[in-house]
Amino acid sequence: MTILANILVIFFISVGLIFIAVTAIGLFRLPDLYTRAHAASKSSTLGVMCILLGVFFHFWLNEGHFNPGILLGILFLFITGPVGAHIMSRSSYLAGVKPWKGTVRDDLKEEFERMKKEQGIK
Repeated sequence: MTILANILVIFFISVGLIFIAVTAIGLFRLPDLYTRAHAASKSSTLGVMCILLGVFFHFWLNEGHFNPGILLGILFLFITGPVGAHIMSRSSYLAGVKPWKGTVRDDLKEEFERMKKEQGIK
């Protein structure tokens, strides 16, 4: 049982490290704030969640200590990570941060123009 538990722990922590490495590569390679925020929010959230899951399984299966706090941390991170990145990206768009010149589609442009028109803002 210990070998299987260690394999499970190593698997989740390794997958988490791979996701975090993808986050780091995305932050360096991607061209603008919006694509970087996407890389940082999605893959880093999954990476940290996998590492926490590996830690949870280590303490539960190897140490015999069930820790619901780690599960709550995973749930909290799952909910707040992508939402926070979405809010930061949207506020950056409202502040006037321009997307990369190679951006093909801007779905928010029409929506914000419609909102400005409804509110009477120039």
